[in-house]
Amino acid sequence: MNTYRVCLIEDDPIMGEALSDRFELEDYHCDWYKTGKAAIIALGKTKYHIVICDIQLPDINGEDLYKQLKASEATLPHFIFTTGYGTIDRAVRLLKLGAQDYLTKPLDIHALLKSVQSLCSRSVCTVTRDTMLGISSAMRNIEALLPRIAKNPTSVLITGESGVGKERLARALRSQYDPEHKMPFITVNCGALTESLLEAELFGYAKGAFTGALREKRGLFELAHGGTLFLDEVGEMSPSMQVKLLRAIQERQIIRVGAEVPIQVDIRLICATHQDLKQMVEVGKFREDLYYRIHVIHLHIPPLRERKEDILWLTTNLLEDWNAKNTDPRTLTPLAEQNLLDYPWPGNIRELKHCLERACILSQQTELSAELLFEDAPATPEASFSTQESLSEYIHTCERKYIATCLRLNDGHIAETAISLGISRKNLWEKMKKLGI
Repeated sequence: MNTYRVCLIEDDPIMGEALSDRFELEDYHCDWYKTGKAAIIALGKTKYHIVICDIQLPDINGEDLYKQLKASEATLPHFIFTTGYGTIDRAVRLLKLGAQDYLTKPLDIHALLKSVQSLCSRSVCTVTRDTMLGISSAMRNIEALLPRIAKNPTSVLITGESGVGKERLARALRSQYDPEHKMPFITVNCGALTESLLEAELFGYAKGAFTGALREKRGLFELAHGGTLFLDEVGEMSPSMQVKLLRAIQERQIIRVGAEVPIQVDIRLICATHQDLKQMVEVGKFREDLYYRIHVIHLHIPPLRERKEDILWLTTNLLEDWNAKNTDPRTLTPLAEQNLLDYPWPGNIRELKHCLERACILSQQTELSAELLFEDAPATPEASFSTQESLSEYIHTCERKYIATCLRLNDGHIAETAISLGISRKNLWEKMKKLGI
């Protein structure tokens, strides 16, 4: 039986009773509170593993409740927010504050239970934007796996397009088993070095091993002893280097170039590549035995265009970094935000960062326009169309963009958005479902 305690904050009697009963059936001890004030008092007296909190409470807003608890400087349990007003902007705000998950009503009970189970199995910790990988479901799912992976010193392969944040994920994994960063974390880009240089870098060399080797040098395997070695772009290795890497992984020992005595090494190995290693194995460009050695755990990061929820979250973080270091703050116009969401980002997070940095430097105004963000600025919604689209497809696209923009401008409030659009709340809900918002 689980000993996990759940704090449920929900003013709807039907929803509260249903969730409370379900948690008890799943062997969680659930305390149900109908007001924020009652929950705050309980959280000050009882240790809970997780809090499930509605946004719209009768006495206090869920966000304000969370801010009040954080201001007390107490160690908080994991927080999951639930609300009927689901928008990207609200998710950004809540998750930036430190919430672990965000679900919209009507609730998917299986998704909620899965999130609760995952969070309860993790130790209580303070989550900040610096330790988060993203707010999209794809990145939150990856983040939820890290504590389990960190318990075993097995090889991990991270894949994804260039610029998606593979090294950031590797560092996040390292932080799970070495939160104080006491052990070394050594990185090398295998595609940036020639074969001979890469061998010398990885394994080191003995004095006199080659011209210019005036002293012995420890390799990266030795420097990473007791910690983590991160091999980026491992798919760029030559066949002969692949053999040497395989031997080092299998035997847990290396031999310096020009030396004869083997040196034992104890490392966690994390590899990354933007290439399809399985396909490379099939065409004979990558060793199959090495592939299975480094492919024990596989984490794939989707491109930014497939996790649009992260775009404005990342943008907010990057602009906050700029504003913290400069006296001239920067914000985005609504049209610029929409263009960021519409752009395909072939360079992913790296391209987004450079794009914002360029705009911040060149802008003479506080608000960043789409023209500054992109060298070839995307057309405005009024002028953006394809002659290959049917009239209904074009109308669908325009309607979706306009409603999404109105929702952001009204801070995600359905009633206010419906009024600004001149339609009923029910009509707006139906359109949002139809348009996939």
